[in-house]
Amino acid sequence: MPIYMAQIGEEYLIKKIGGLEETKHHLKNLGFVPGSQVSVVSVMGGNLIVQIKDARVAISKEQAGKIII
Repeated sequence: MPIYMAQIGEEYLIKKIGGLEETKHHLKNLGFVPGSQVSVVSVMGGNLIVQIKDARVAISKEQAGKIII
């Protein structure tokens, strides 16, 4: 399922990153790689604050749709 469907505060493993190569590269640079643990901290206006590694990252719902958990 896409990460935007995740329960807030639950930890998940990233299974796959979809989208165009440019999108995959951008998300990889932010730390979103298959096998990484991730959790949704909050959702505001459709955008997500996501905990990945030791950082919190804001991503759009469109980007979140490319991150499969």
